[in-house]
Amino acid sequence: MTEPIRVVLVDDQALFRAGIRMVIDSQPDLEVVGEAGDGAEGVRVVRAARPDVVLMDIRMPRRDGLSATVELLALSDPPRILVLTTFDTDELVLKALRAGAAGFLLKDTPPAQLVQAVRSVAAGQPSLSPSVTAQLIAALAHPETIEAESSRVQAQARLADLTERELEVAQAVGRGHSNSEIAAELFMSVATVKAHVGRLFTKLGVDN
Repeated sequence: MTEPIRVVLVDDQALFRAGIRMVIDSQPDLEVVGEAGDGAEGVRVVRAARPDVVLMDIRMPRRDGLSATVELLALSDPPRILVLTTFDTDELVLKALRAGAAGFLLKDTPPAQLVQAVRSVAAGQPSLSPSVTAQLIAALAHPETIEAESSRVQAQARLADLTERELEVAQAVGRGHSNSEIAAELFMSVATVKAHVGRLFTKLGVDN
């Protein structure tokens, strides 16, 4: 017999995880090998359990599912990520798929469809709920929406790479302050301000 598909559940609602575990463990070819209540714990559990598929919630305390998905997919042998959430907004769908998620299902998906989705993503096939598919088609019909969202995501990623001090300098520059004004406001020398601004040019990919 072939080995069952190994699944890890990452969701902050214990009762919901219990229900999903019952559905998955009722199938002879599926097995829950771990659970986690947030993204940070989820990364640790996945690293230890090495599942084939991760059912990942998006909005959780401490660490969200999107950032956890990005980290897990950077592993040398990453699992397939199936996002399971109560939210199906355009922004969340695009973010999840850009992060590398293999599927996106709503939490009210019928058990039989959920089970089939797990099997599909384990086999390398994407799985999207009908409402998500409709949103992607609509977004592709208006590519300017995708381009705007992509620019925003890239900008957020660059800002996230800044240190707390660099971010303070960047915000001061954005308010139109001169180097000397920034130095006085943040209690540093003008030379230090210039050094921070130089690093900002590099990190943010700008030249003025």
